[in-house]
Amino acid sequence: MNLSQHNSLAPSTTLGYVHLTVSDLLRSLDFYQYRLGLQVHRRQGHTAYLGAGAHDLIVVTEVSGATKAPRTTGLYHLALLVPSRLALAHVLQRLVDHGAGLTGGSDHGVSEAIYLDDPDDNGIEIYRDRPRSDWPTENGVLAMTTDPLDVRGVLDLLNGEDAERQMEPATILGHMHLHVAHLDEAVEFYQRVIGFELQMYYGRSAAFLSAGGYHHHLGVNTWNGVGAPPPPSESVGLRYFTVRLDGQAELDRLVQRIEAAQVAYETRTDGLFLRDPAQNGLLFTVA
Repeated sequence: MNLSQHNSLAPSTTLGYVHLTVSDLLRSLDFYQYRLGLQVHRRQGHTAYLGAGAHDLIVVTEVSGATKAPRTTGLYHLALLVPSRLALAHVLQRLVDHGAGLTGGSDHGVSEAIYLDDPDDNGIEIYRDRPRSDWPTENGVLAMTTDPLDVRGVLDLLNGEDAERQMEPATILGHMHLHVAHLDEAVEFYQRVIGFELQMYYGRSAAFLSAGGYHHHLGVNTWNGVGAPPPPSESVGLRYFTVRLDGQAELDRLVQRIEAAQVAYETRTDGLFLRDPAQNGLLFTVA
């Protein structure tokens, strides 16, 4: 994959929604509505569309009997970005009230985040960003950290008030973090073909990329093992996630890069679909 020209995605590029396979739709809807605070926008057969405001953020499709395959590529976590530290406090308190077991909480310098799994062990991050002017750097390069979250400082923002039942409507899909088979292969694909810009490496097992200088729209890692296989088709987990491009010209440039790299793709009614080298699915739409 040796492209002679590198074109970056427009700074206005955003993520849209993530589509997951789950094993029990009703169980998942209970979790996403009453613990996370999302709303069901609509249901179609075994599929439900959920969001916080007008746009879908998470789509879940039931495959009865689906299980989670160990040590494969696929979803590490999806990440919902809330608009403020107070909004994060409401989510955290609601999760505590519902007894939803958190798997962690971190201060990354650029953001504050909490982590948990859905009933099918799909990883979820909920986070708030700090202002870009406060993001830590080292020698001019972004330097995200992994320090303990100030849980008490976050919850104290509520001043003893009850948590809101619904997630803040301005919540968006902030980033995706994927298991891949080979780090260098993934970074080259997402840089040179897709057009994300590399922001930083995390050791030699993870990297973070974005459009427009964001800390990351995408994380990739080999924490499930170098050379990890893709999951079986009927597994719970990631089906695909969407990237919203800023206009048809952006999509046309993407197609040129894809075809130059001889990457297979499919033009569908809802956008352009392809898979990365680790078989993670992406759907590109035009905003």
